Amino acid sequence: MTAITQNLPWFISDLGVSIIGQKCYTSLVENLNVGDVDCLKYSLSKGLGLGIVVGGSIMKVPQLILILNARSARGLSLPAYVLETLAYAITATYSYRNEFPFSTYGENLFLTIQNTIITLLIIYYPTASLRKSQDVTSRLTAAAVATAALAATLYILPKDILSFLQLATLPLSLFSKLPQITQNSRARSTGQLSAFAVISQIAGCLARLFTTATEVGDAIVTAGFALALVLNIVLGAQLWMYWGKEDKTDYEMTHIGSFSEKEKDQWVPERQSKVDVVVAPTPKSPVPRHMTASPSGRKWARKVD
Repeated sequence: MTAITQNLPWFISDLGVSIIGQKCYTSLVENLNVGDVDCLKYSLSKGLGLGIVVGGSIMKVPQLILILNARSARGLSLPAYVLETLAYAITATYSYRNEFPFSTYGENLFLTIQNTIITLLIIYYPTASLRKSQDVTSRLTAAAVATAALAATLYILPKDILSFLQLATLPLSLFSKLPQITQNSRARSTGQLSAFAVISQIAGCLARLFTTATEVGDAIVTAGFALALVLNIVLGAQLWMYWGKEDKTDYEMTHIGSFSEKEKDQWVPERQSKVDVVVAPTPKSPVPRHMTASPSGRKWARKVD
């Protein structure tokens, strides 16, 4: 068997070496040494990392499709997405500047791009009736300029300041999820929140804890993924609890008839204790005139010749 694995085509061997390194490729592939625990862990970490990067590149696509199809961002918190996007951008820049393997942070780059698009859609769709107004245009322009300025700032910041910002992603992760969690709890609905995105984030955080511990060993990054895992689990629990339930505010804002406030109170189903049904008596048929008795008691009949 080793005669085959040691003579694989060059494009396969080069790909294997580029992923797991020459040492582990020789041990696991060429020599079939399955007892090399260190290389097995490293290879598993690399495989998970690449899978997460590929998954991260499409993780928020279902969320984008939901928003575009519904032409609404109902149930999505703008502050939550702004803070989450900032945390993703800082982590991606910190990892790139420290020359970490791309397989350990690549999904953060793709998630930053996708979250930026979702954030712009959240700004755009709540005021769909005012799309052509200067107000919407100015807000979208300001958001785009702020995004470009943030990217340039993170790229030129010194590493020590960037390390401090990476530490700040811990509270950022917390505060980025709290508005969404609070909004879901208040509305008892998750609106247009994508279940695929939430479940993927839970799985990604679990895998990232393993890959970070195996390949990087950075305590700050590990703590960030651990906190994100906890908060994503809370969102997943809310999806399960509120699945299929509509946003209460949709019903509260529905106009029903033209009742007065007093009449509305009387007809709210929860406040009705008893309904009395009164059936009006059926009116009697009028008596024919020729059958009606006269005041004297005599009955009159028409003579027919």
